[in-house]
Amino acid sequence: MNELVPEDPVVRLSGLKRSFEQGGVRIDVLRGIDLAIAPGEIVALLGPSGSGKSTMLQAVGLLEGGFEGKIEIAGIDATALSGDDRTVLRRDYLGFVYQFHHLLSDFSAVENVILPQLVAGKTAANAHERASELLASLGLAKRLDHRPSQLSGGEQQRVAVARALANRPRLVLADEPTGNLDEATADRVFEEFLKLVRNEGSSALVATHNERLALRMDRVLRLHEGVLS
Repeated sequence: MNELVPEDPVVRLSGLKRSFEQGGVRIDVLRGIDLAIAPGEIVALLGPSGSGKSTMLQAVGLLEGGFEGKIEIAGIDATALSGDDRTVLRRDYLGFVYQFHHLLSDFSAVENVILPQLVAGKTAANAHERASELLASLGLAKRLDHRPSQLSGGEQQRVAVARALANRPRLVLADEPTGNLDEATADRVFEEFLKLVRNEGSSALVATHNERLALRMDRVLRLHEGVLS
């Protein structure tokens, strides 16, 4: 695993572009994005629906091809890697939180947080300890054995946050992480998300259309017509 020195960015994007063909018309979604996120920095990515926020997160998360430009994660040029190596990089360096929690319905809260750790090679005992600690820090100590259907929307999203942080990622990518919750619950969950990310020492790139939530982060970027400002 690469060791970053303080001035090295966790992620660096250089000239990132993404275009689609629709009805014979070329649509430029990203028009040459340059971005560097420092270790421990939490960055808001603001923009209305359809502005390309999710597309940009998919690029940084190494979830989709078809991009032009360079993506570096922890100093590693992801664009030069094979598919298998990109999968390993994604597993070891990145965590993901989505608008919808995508928890495994047949598994308990603690099992949902244990599973990605087992995939990464941790022992069952260590994975259980880590999962229990993360869930407890999010106020779910008494809900470890509950399945998603037995949890409220806010509790489900807390489990998703714990799962994203389970393998101590360098960078957490969050796409409208509280967009499916009512305002009061969204505020509580987002505050807990920020606290946990900071306590873990991770960086985060958070796509949102919520100006109020964006102002709680270290830096606010706006994506408009494929360009960051």
